[in-house]
Amino acid sequence: MSKIEDRASAILKEFKGNTYAFGSGVLDEAPGKFAAELGKKAIFIGPIESEWFQPIQERIRKSLEKSGVEVVDVVKSAAPNAPLVDVYRIQSHILHKKPDVLVVCDGGSGIDATKAAATLATLGDIQPEIDPFFGVGKVTEVCQKSGRTIMPVVAVMMSASSGAHLTKYSNITDPVIGQKKLIVDEAIIPPRAVFDYDVTTTQPMSLTLDGGLDGIAHCLEVYFGASPETRNRAQQVAELGIELIIKGLTEAKKDATSHMARTLLGLGTDLGGYAIMIGGTSGAHLTSFSLVDVLSHGRACALMNPYYIVFFAPAIEEQVRVIGRIYKKYGYLEEDVDALSGRELGLAVAKAMVNFSKFLGFPTRLSDVKGVSKEHIERCLTAAKDPQLEMKLRNMPAPLNADLVEEYMRPILEAAWAGKFDKIKNM
Repeated sequence: MSKIEDRASAILKEFKGNTYAFGSGVLDEAPGKFAAELGKKAIFIGPIESEWFQPIQERIRKSLEKSGVEVVDVVKSAAPNAPLVDVYRIQSHILHKKPDVLVVCDGGSGIDATKAAATLATLGDIQPEIDPFFGVGKVTEVCQKSGRTIMPVVAVMMSASSGAHLTKYSNITDPVIGQKKLIVDEAIIPPRAVFDYDVTTTQPMSLTLDGGLDGIAHCLEVYFGASPETRNRAQQVAELGIELIIKGLTEAKKDATSHMARTLLGLGTDLGGYAIMIGGTSGAHLTSFSLVDVLSHGRACALMNPYYIVFFAPAIEEQVRVIGRIYKKYGYLEEDVDALSGRELGLAVAKAMVNFSKFLGFPTRLSDVKGVSKEHIERCLTAAKDPQLEMKLRNMPAPLNADLVEEYMRPILEAAWAGKFDKIKNM
């Protein structure tokens, strides 16, 4: 391992201790070992109908069998963006088969849906619908009143992206209204997690790129919004995570099968998962929740973050400089960020991020996205005023409330539509 990889590995071990197995080859033993620590009867959840998944499923099933864990049911995982219907379907299997532990092997959506299904299976007789659990700490409130803990999940990650296997977040989508909502709660953190970075060599390049940009967004947004008490730790995690991901995506574009690239991306996006346990995401993530029907999550965040950076820059100059230096190191920024300040600094770093998106072949303005319309802007603004998503407004380095959304967020969205930073209004 290089020095940068060693540093990342040390941080992750400090973060999760012996509850997380990561790196090359861990898939053959860790899932069974961890499941056996939590129970004897398991439901296995994954994309079981996919041909590419069969060898992976076989390895995990052998691991479970070797550890003495009985698989009482095999369940198809959730579709992308974790639709509500899949959460309730997985919950139904849990209620009928009554396992001790859930073993889910998938990307972020499958893991998020399983975390939500475990919540409903545990607390459904008290609160039978998912909606009241959206927001911050709602699951813990019910757990404390009832004296229960959420059914344990062994989260086996398949994609370098969201960090869902490590975190307190579960993103769930209502496809009818095209809106994603969020459970944020310590009670739903998977007590055990596994990520064999080598398995990501089989995933499509589009998924690799989406996941990497999601990881950058986690690092970036948390660092920008970090409190004075957490800022140093957030900087350490974000600097390292963003550099690993930029380096990893650059290498993966050259050779999709490169194990080095996959390790860099796995470590970097795992640090993104650590970041969102230190603090919260903000503007770009909030906007992405309303673009779920036209853009993947990673692409939505990658498109929006440059525009939010221009808005935030006067309030967080030093943080923006730190990120700018990384993009300069890898050739995406020409200016000397130490000689810039305020909005001009934000513009320089925003353009560097746009340059990186262009290198990856990502859209850089909303109007270029197939299926997007001005109605999506209105949907974004409506969601920003939703009390269940208020934490994203508060996490901004230039915090907004519902009354300020029209004045400041609308110009950001209009700028992103046209690809023109001059439309953005600073506070």
